[in-house]
Amino acid sequence: MSAEPAAGDGTAPPDPLAVMRSRKYLGLLVMTAALGVPVSAAAFGFLALVQELQSLTYKDLPRALGLDGTPLWWPLPLLAVSGLLTALTIRHLPGTGGHKPAEGRVSGGPATARDLPGIALAALASLGLGAALGPEAPLIALGGGLAVYAARLVRPGLAPSAAPVVAAAGSFAAVSALLGSPLLGAFLLMEASGVAGTMLSLVLVPGLLASGVGALIFTGLGSWTGLGTYSLALPHVPHATQPTVAEFGWAVVLGVAAAAVGTGIRWLSLRVQEWVERAGRRRTAVTVLAALAVGVLALAYAWGTGRDASQVLYSGQNALGPLIAQSAGYTVPVLLALVLCKALAYCASLGALRGGPIFPAMFVGATGGLALSHLPGLTVTAGFAMGIGAMSAAMLRLPMTSVLLATLLLGREGVTVMPLVIVAVVVSYVLVLRPWGRSVRAPEAVGGVKGSGA
Repeated sequence: MSAEPAAGDGTAPPDPLAVMRSRKYLGLLVMTAALGVPVSAAAFGFLALVQELQSLTYKDLPRALGLDGTPLWWPLPLLAVSGLLTALTIRHLPGTGGHKPAEGRVSGGPATARDLPGIALAALASLGLGAALGPEAPLIALGGGLAVYAARLVRPGLAPSAAPVVAAAGSFAAVSALLGSPLLGAFLLMEASGVAGTMLSLVLVPGLLASGVGALIFTGLGSWTGLGTYSLALPHVPHATQPTVAEFGWAVVLGVAAAAVGTGIRWLSLRVQEWVERAGRRRTAVTVLAALAVGVLALAYAWGTGRDASQVLYSGQNALGPLIAQSAGYTVPVLLALVLCKALAYCASLGALRGGPIFPAMFVGATGGLALSHLPGLTVTAGFAMGIGAMSAAMLRLPMTSVLLATLLLGREGVTVMPLVIVAVVVSYVLVLRPWGRSVRAPEAVGGVKGSGA
């Protein structure tokens, strides 16, 4: 497929509609659909490996060593090893372990084949051993890079202008089932790309096709292996009542609070990143210290509340369901302690380790919303949903995706509280874009997919 003409050469760029009607574009669709199969299978394997590492290191290993259950101090050695392995990967393998999560996903084109091992290893070392980060950013990078690499093996003459479209399709396939719906994953990447008009359709059509294929592969592999799909889901959501005037007031409060907390998290995570990068030869030791801080926070939370340290560790994706299902058993002090410890662990992980920002932001927001639901005028489901949406907007700066994350996750109850979520998201989003929000070097949203001619 022909590349786009260079800017300033006096020729007009190709018409996206004409490109979409071309035979070469149809061939690209067939190729991206076919690539969706191995890419989504690789993404499934990556998620399965992360899950198994978490279970092996946190549950099985202590028993194998003769310990009576998992002791409170156990996260400390796990996080020390995580920091060590992540730092060594960043230092010695190409690609610096992928993007820096404190800065978000920078739009710099698909990862090269040379960088993929380092991205995978850094993410496994961070996510598998307790970092408070999610898997979506590594999956997006790995999916895009694998798709382009495979496409060039199949078609060595792949035009440079087609590579972004293939990379986008690979990213769509990789996250197709992670957020609970292939449509939600696709929407995340579309909004993050900033592509609009007919150019959006040019990238969107192969992406949606690969996403649909990927979701089928996730479902099939989950059924065949018995491991499930690793899809975000909440099986037990309390009934939501129709929104009240008081809850609209709480939506404003939650939006303001999320903007403040999100701005603080971004500021602190960037300071941690600056501290790590300025360490020079001591970077490995400083990364270990930052990772150990996550373990200390988990230990402090478990010791102070009697709850499981895993609520502070990891992405929080698997903890969202139990959190809302057992919300009646959480007191306000416990919920506030969880918000504080998880947010600080999130900052340390963003600044020093490797992973994605979505799920911890959702968990912090959900916990804060549940804490406020103990006050008059706010129900559990409404507080939970508004907290997710407002904090996602503060951290991701993707308002539409934030609304969908909070509402589609709750199913039928999410539709009921959607007006409240919209208000909370808009308030949070507007505030983080104000001058005091821009004073913090704003991270770009996860995704970074660029449109291009096919």
